[in-house]
Amino acid sequence: MTQSKPRSKSTRILLWIGVVIGGLILVSAIFMAVMMAMNSTPTDLDTSTTRSSDNGLFNVSYTPSNDIVPVNQMHQWTLHVETADGQPVEDATITVDGDMPQHGHGLPTRPQVTQYLGNGDYLVEGLRFQMGGWWVMDFVITAQGQRDTVQFNMMLK
Repeated sequence: MTQSKPRSKSTRILLWIGVVIGGLILVSAIFMAVMMAMNSTPTDLDTSTTRSSDNGLFNVSYTPSNDIVPVNQMHQWTLHVETADGQPVEDATITVDGDMPQHGHGLPTRPQVTQYLGNGDYLVEGLRFQMGGWWVMDFVITAQGQRDTVQFNMMLK
């Protein structure tokens, strides 16, 4: 049986440094791969301002107060909700949420529907998007004993 030669202190230090550097390179490569995956916006992203809800119960559209969605400014939207056959939805309960899928964070504010304006129109106040990029807005609509969700994609500059 042969015994291995004891390693010198300098050899052990060099091996330890090599392991640390190799680990850092591996962690960096994994981090870069994750960031590249998060930063890829779908090529078929639908950014229309009018959509059918997930289960087809409602047709929903939004109009920003200044005709564009600004970045880093408080603003409001008018959300129009109608039934699948085009009738205005009155007195709905609507919750609002938004997030930025590529960054993993939500809105810096808590927007909410503050008023029913009539004819299927609802005032959404408290909107602010703190940066450009891909944003998703979700609205959960409960009306006439039914509940459905609609999601809007936006690319802000």
